[in-house]
Amino acid sequence: MKRGFFVILFFVLLGNSMSVLAQTEPEDIAMATDEYQDSFYESLKQKGIENYDKAIVSLEKCIKLKPNDAVAYFELGKNYFFLKQYSSAQSSFEKATQLDPKNKWYWLGIYDVSYETKNYPLAIETIQKIIPFDEEYKDDLISLYMLTNQYDKALATINEMNDKFGKSDDRERYKLQILSQGKYQNSEIENLVTQIKQNPKEESNYVDLIFLYSKNEETDKALDVAKQLAKEIPNSEWAQVSLFKGYLDSNKADQAIKSMNVILSSSKIDSKIKHRTLNEFLIYVNKNPQYAPDLEKAIAYFDNDANVDVAKEVGKFYHSKGQYENAIKYYEKHLKANSDTDRETNLLLLEAYTQAKQFEPMTKRAMTMIEVYPSQPQFYYYAGLGSNKLQQFKNAKTVLEMGLDYVVDDKTLEGNFNIQLGEAYNGLGDAKKKEEYFLKANELLKQKK
Repeated sequence: MKRGFFVILFFVLLGNSMSVLAQTEPEDIAMATDEYQDSFYESLKQKGIENYDKAIVSLEKCIKLKPNDAVAYFELGKNYFFLKQYSSAQSSFEKATQLDPKNKWYWLGIYDVSYETKNYPLAIETIQKIIPFDEEYKDDLISLYMLTNQYDKALATINEMNDKFGKSDDRERYKLQILSQGKYQNSEIENLVTQIKQNPKEESNYVDLIFLYSKNEETDKALDVAKQLAKEIPNSEWAQVSLFKGYLDSNKADQAIKSMNVILSSSKIDSKIKHRTLNEFLIYVNKNPQYAPDLEKAIAYFDNDANVDVAKEVGKFYHSKGQYENAIKYYEKHLKANSDTDRETNLLLLEAYTQAKQFEPMTKRAMTMIEVYPSQPQFYYYAGLGSNKLQQFKNAKTVLEMGLDYVVDDKTLEGNFNIQLGEAYNGLGDAKKKEEYFLKANELLKQKK
């Protein structure tokens, strides 16, 4: 904002007061009496040493000598302002504007008072009278619209100023604040579409539009904008989003990988677009496993991403495809990079170990997790299952009997516990106990149906 002009004007007036007087009313100044000039200079001197009361007395003498002198009223308003006598300051500035309505500094005096007293409606009314003298004061108007929650007017003025003078940090910050409220996003989308049509070589408009579509989960629309950007500005980082998809669809893997690496390493591109890019490459690698090393490198870009556990999600993808060894690799990668005791990931890993028949690491991890989650029955189950598969029947019996006490309202899990207990007793040579647990498991499975 451009407030704080009083200090500047003070030095101008003190150093060359006659130039200010000459600017305002040259004929009156030429006719001014020595008494008027002495009083005016005295007011400047007293103001300079912060004797505002004495400055006011001198200025009142000036006004008595020249009742229609706008400069004297303006100076009077400044001294009242410094004394925080805002009502008197406003009256003095208003009198100055009545005598010389074309002098923007007089209107700025009223603006300063209204702003200082938080009379924002008057500040808005006043700044609108200043704008014809200097259009850049619309930035002050934007600030006032933000203060008074007039976001629709603020957004319209921001777009107008951006179009005329280019973007500024303050305006962009205000715009982000406004657009965080969804109801204003549609009008901004329309504005950006118009801006792109009018100036197709301005990258920032494409980027802002892609950001809004991504925020609204309209990823397809965001990709369409990226495609348009690629056509107009091929060397843009954002253009790589569209080029990547085209290369992948055309099975041009090497070019697609280059574009993907630009996207994932970019500090400008939205994280949702990055995740979408990685997911598309993951699907491609599933059909073309020779590019798995490039997938590994791509995942590394997300090591510090606090929003999405990428390695874990990749593990789930391979899990759902029945590629359990790949799933294990990414679950282990996730646990190594994050919390090694994450409950969900460990349960997924134990299930993948089971399907891949990797019973030794499964048993070891399950036993470790029992120490962390002593009342979590699934970990006892996997520890018992693994021990049975490793023919460690005594250990299986012990851990399964402990874990069974924690099973509550889960017939399937309880049935599985009984099956594994039957297997443990069978391995220990106790046929009676084996049959007992198998029969119980059968009854539980019937209840489940």
